[in-house]
Amino acid sequence: MPITDAHMHVGDFPTFGVNLDEDHLADYLVKNDIDTGMVFHQDNAMVRRVIQDIPGAYGLYWANPKLGDPIPELKDYLDDPKFRGVKLHPLMDGFHPDDPMVWPIIELLIERDLPALIHCGHPIFSLPWSIEELIARYEDAKIILGHMGHGNIIYIDASIKVAERHPNVWLETSGMPMSIKILEAVQKVGSNRVMYGSDGPWHEPKVEQLKVQLAGLTPADLDDVMNNTAQRLFLGA
Repeated sequence: MPITDAHMHVGDFPTFGVNLDEDHLADYLVKNDIDTGMVFHQDNAMVRRVIQDIPGAYGLYWANPKLGDPIPELKDYLDDPKFRGVKLHPLMDGFHPDDPMVWPIIELLIERDLPALIHCGHPIFSLPWSIEELIARYEDAKIILGHMGHGNIIYIDASIKVAERHPNVWLETSGMPMSIKILEAVQKVGSNRVMYGSDGPWHEPKVEQLKVQLAGLTPADLDDVMNNTAQRLFLGA
């Protein structure tokens, strides 16, 4: 079964003691049976350099609107076929998902028909209800709730409900510990809007894969979640 990992990091995150050396990304993909990986880090230039010569490695531009207008640089990155959307981390970077400074980013993504992967699952800025304000404002946007609520059952259930209310929302599984909620998400919103991610190297990709594989999905739904959904969303495959 091909595997597309919708949520991967490369580089050093010293605050958290997490690292995937840029020279080891290709080996990391092979070791973890990942055919296609969506990769990001705050250092977008480093990501661009690393992924260029690795088949199956693609980038998401890490947009932090608090650092100034990202649109000129973002346009340049999205002109590169190796970059397939944007990563937003309202929690780490400290902004509300529906702040007006985020709107131009989403409007450009709508223009390019590319998604935004938004960290979801922690107060105060990345709760599903906060992200829903942005989702409701831009119903043509393609928004992925990264971690689909993460480790809190209230936030997990809320993320599924947000996806039920809005057909422009996808759910990504990394760091969310409950296999049964992956099955519930597929049953409620469809396998075409649920996708596997590992959050590697924060989490072990093979552990995250097993969590999906043990969810009780049909073979067709499992193929969607592990590969097809992300391929369609990011790559138009």
